[in-house]
Amino acid sequence: MRRVVSLFLPDLAIERLRRLERSTPQLPRATVLQLPVGDDPGACSVPRGGGWRPGARWARDGAPTREELAAQIAELPAHAQPQMRELGRRSEAAPHPYKAASAAMAKPSSLASVQDAAAAPLALVGKVGRREEVVAACTGAQALGIHPGMAATHARAMVSDLDFRPAEPEADAAMLDRLALQAIRRWSPVAAVTPHDGIWIDLTGCAHLHGGEARFCRRLLAFCRRIGFTARIGVADTPGAAHALARFGRGDPIQVAAPGGAVDALGPLPIAALRLVPTALTAARKFGFERISDLLPVARGPLARRLGLPAITRLDQASGAVAEPITPREDVEVPQVERRLLEPIGTAEAIEQVMGDLLADLAVVLQAKGLGARSLRLTGLRVDGSEQVVAIGTSRPTRDVPHLLRLLKLRIERIDPGMGVEQFWLTAPHTEPLDAVDLGAILAGDTVVRDPSRLVDVIAGRIGADSVFRIAPVESHVPERAVTRSDPNQIPGEWPKWPRPIRLFVRPEPLSRVMALMPDQPPKRFEWRGKPYKVVAGDGPERVHGEWWRREGEVWAVRDYYRVEDEQGGRHWVFRRGDGFEDQTGDLSWWLHGVFG
Repeated sequence: MRRVVSLFLPDLAIERLRRLERSTPQLPRATVLQLPVGDDPGACSVPRGGGWRPGARWARDGAPTREELAAQIAELPAHAQPQMRELGRRSEAAPHPYKAASAAMAKPSSLASVQDAAAAPLALVGKVGRREEVVAACTGAQALGIHPGMAATHARAMVSDLDFRPAEPEADAAMLDRLALQAIRRWSPVAAVTPHDGIWIDLTGCAHLHGGEARFCRRLLAFCRRIGFTARIGVADTPGAAHALARFGRGDPIQVAAPGGAVDALGPLPIAALRLVPTALTAARKFGFERISDLLPVARGPLARRLGLPAITRLDQASGAVAEPITPREDVEVPQVERRLLEPIGTAEAIEQVMGDLLADLAVVLQAKGLGARSLRLTGLRVDGSEQVVAIGTSRPTRDVPHLLRLLKLRIERIDPGMGVEQFWLTAPHTEPLDAVDLGAILAGDTVVRDPSRLVDVIAGRIGADSVFRIAPVESHVPERAVTRSDPNQIPGEWPKWPRPIRLFVRPEPLSRVMALMPDQPPKRFEWRGKPYKVVAGDGPERVHGEWWRREGEVWAVRDYYRVEDEQGGRHWVFRRGDGFEDQTGDLSWWLHGVFG
């Protein structure tokens, strides 16, 4: 089932400016070092300007002793008792004023300026129609009576010292575009910008990659907070329902509608959640429609006459009765070239010529970026508006035009030109870095390098990429686990020294009516696939123990393998489960695991 996430940024314009201010380095403010001097020091045994230091012997005459001073201080209330710094020699050492001045001038001043800028009320003014209006206001400005939609002159008259700034819709749109691009590269291949204040993310088929919808929404909300944006998230089966939950849902910032429950989740929301035009909203208020649940039982014909047909379309899109596709944002960094033709073409020769021209243009783009193509996607737009798409892949990054053209020519027969193709796109969705190759040793004849990648690409283009592979060894004693499929361009490692059959079965096949001397002799006769075989020679056993760390059933498992030859000269690789002494090692059944010739 389709699941769509709607990310809503209600204060995008304001928080984008605040975020820009935090990233801009602040100049340190010039501070003046002032020593704290009290105007009324009160009764003190040390008169000011006397020219003598506190604690001199002659200054103590007639003055209270230290014990008396301590007793007098103890009698005072806690809030009136002097601090340690006021008790003369008993005070702590004061820091050096000039050493502490640099730190006090740098960090606290810049931090204070950022806090002041973040706390100052801010409103953005933009031109709507023929007049200037307040298009965004922070919480502090709204507390002063400034709200979006108010005339700019009225707002300036109400609060003359408020920070009014011009709105920048282009910068806000660029920020949303960056978020959509982040979503495409990190979260889902289908993401699009919603008008003005958020993005859509299609999580269909990829929610499990992020730990489920709930975990993805929590991580997305934490990501927005980390970059300085207030966010609300809605999840539903349709883009319209997710859009409505994110903007008009109450309570928790994450609103999730159960699969198949979009209509129930939309019921208590106001009609404005359906993205209706102002005239439709005015008509809805006139006829007494306040919530979406009020529209559901009304017949569509009378409802369309009252609110208009677009309102019915929005309601059907939100409920899922009418499909609402999401046009994904394309990654502009994907190398792409395009050709528009003067006249539609339909022959294989003409399409081949266009392919060559597109590959030549794409090679220049890839060379400028230092990349090589691992996959290419050719799209042809027909006259009737439909598209014809073919794709190829390579085993190694390359930008060799003749080689890529040879691979594309294998796909020409899959293109149905119809009445003609008038436009072509060639993109490289998968690229990898491609550096220069050192050909010095090859040109000097010191070594011979055979690159099978071109042959692999051609064969894979004919029979499929999954059909071309190499067998590589794996470190395992169990025969069926000791081999794996690997890249055909990579040379496999060294194979083990013990003999193995040419053909190894994926699953061992059981043998019946086996005659063998226990415990170490090969079988004398057996039946395989209903045919009896008489053994004339045998070698073994080769004991293989189970891999106990994989599962409990292999802790005591044992296999004894034998190489046997029958009367017709066929050589087989058979094994017996168990060692012939302990029952827990196997049931003593015989199996055929491969043939040697």
